[in-house]
Amino acid sequence: MYIPGQIVEGVITGIQPYGAFVYIDEKTSGLVHISELSDSFVRDIAQYVQIGERVTLKIIDVDASGNQLRLSLKAARQQTLRSASKGSRTAKIPKGNLGFTTLAKLLPQWIAQAKEKKHD
Repeated sequence: MYIPGQIVEGVITGIQPYGAFVYIDEKTSGLVHISELSDSFVRDIAQYVQIGERVTLKIIDVDASGNQLRLSLKAARQQTLRSASKGSRTAKIPKGNLGFTTLAKLLPQWIAQAKEKKHD
């Protein structure tokens, strides 16, 4: 059973000028309206999602049967960013000149930290 506010994963199954259709499970599908793809103006939905792409979405509403969901891509991304910023560890960046040489030296450290976080 799905509830508004829940984060779910689905696969894009179709794209129309007004939104994208999403497969959630055998009994449940949903629609991401064009206005729920991004905070900015969306001219072409295909620039945001592709058929067959697995996406993380936030449930906005559930119909009475529980089989159709109204979904939001932008709300899921905003929630993911907020969650990540609360408990994330960030790389320690030294003060001073941050030229490309410094970035090249720090990149292996940042990759190691990202891999470490992935396993947490």
